[in-house]
Amino acid sequence: MSTTPPAPSSFVQAVTLRDHGVRLEPLALEHEAGLKAAAADGQLWTLRVTSVPEPQDTRAYIETALNTRDRFAFAVIDEATGTVLGTSSYHDILPAVKRVEIGYTWYRQSVQRSHVNTTCKMLLLGHAFDTLGCNVVGWRTDNYNFASQRAIERLGAHKDGVLRGHALRRDGTIRDTVMYSMRAGEWAEARAQLLYLRARREAA
Repeated sequence: MSTTPPAPSSFVQAVTLRDHGVRLEPLALEHEAGLKAAAADGQLWTLRVTSVPEPQDTRAYIETALNTRDRFAFAVIDEATGTVLGTSSYHDILPAVKRVEIGYTWYRQSVQRSHVNTTCKMLLLGHAFDTLGCNVVGWRTDNYNFASQRAIERLGAHKDGVLRGHALRRDGTIRDTVMYSMRAGEWAEARAQLLYLRARREAA
């Protein structure tokens, strides 16, 4: 019997996920113009604590995502209009222990603080736990990205700790990385809470 772990591509297969007017489809070069427009909504590349590409770097950003072995990237699409709203990925895919992380996530400014992020996370978490059979889903974020930390904590994720001096920011400074995770046994309660929060947001 082979002891070689399966490649991430055999664990996370290409799939399109849909819910609540949002579609997650495999990121492709054809999304370049839409992703460039999404980043321009709020000039998101100017934010210090994100990795949103500058307009001229959008194609290279997509190519990097497609060529990274342990990453599977999605384009986030508005079902009604076909508008590209942003992107999110499974990354640091570990088939041997059935773990993925969710990251490289950003949305055009006009849909931030809407149902879009909650819906995307529900789709990605549901696919990871219910279809892929993951034991753990993780997240990581910049120690100064407080909005991202709050959003991850609202999902019901557990804060595992901080990796100090862990990665370079786009401006060349070195960041600390805050790590979070959710176990499979926590998903049912987290899903119920996310549905509740989304319903409240829409009723407001």
